[in-house]
Amino acid sequence: MSAEEFLAGKVLLIDKPLKWSSFQAVNKLKYILKRKYDLPKKFKIGHAGTLDPLATGLLIICTGKFTKSINEIQAQAKEYTGTIIVGATTPSYDLETEIDATFPTEHITEELILETTKQFLGEIDQKPPVFSAIKKDGKRLYEHARAGEEVEIQSRKTTIYEFEITRIQLPEIDFRVKCSKGTYIRSLAYDFGLALQSGGHLTALRRTKIGDYDVKNAITPDNFEQSLG
Repeated sequence: MSAEEFLAGKVLLIDKPLKWSSFQAVNKLKYILKRKYDLPKKFKIGHAGTLDPLATGLLIICTGKFTKSINEIQAQAKEYTGTIIVGATTPSYDLETEIDATFPTEHITEELILETTKQFLGEIDQKPPVFSAIKKDGKRLYEHARAGEEVEIQSRKTTIYEFEITRIQLPEIDFRVKCSKGTYIRSLAYDFGLALQSGGHLTALRRTKIGDYDVKNAITPDNFEQSLG
């Protein structure tokens, strides 16, 4: 690949490593490309859809003129796989924060789990986690949360197209979900725990698809660097 190709525009499928922010992944590729091709300072590069640091999987990075396609790519349906642990909650709805409450799980059966998934299919109301990057009063929600400030979070409409349970080994429940833009899987894990009359938080998450783009065709940042020679 040449500098001209990246300047003209490319869609790169990256498999984001665990604990990397999406911003870090973009910066890593920008550094690799600038060092390899001596690209101009104003070289455009950006990602289509943030992944939390504790999530892995498909991160679409656009370069050059293809950065204009970011909004269009972000709007497509997304697919994730992951694990929910029931019987406990955390303030962030995942492993970023410590467990803050525990709940009974003795009543949870496979039948109840499968029946409960039906409540989440179609258009649902969902509140984003307080530990998220959404802005309120000029600050990101996680900044309010870390400062111990309570903020009122408005629920928003989102759509769950498919919600499949792939493994039950209580307290762990593995799932696959296909959803619309703006869905928080952490919130889905939390709400699913509530619907089971218990608690729940996300312990693993991997984005597998965005529209027709599949993580099977993605490479890690390190493999991307090696592919350039």
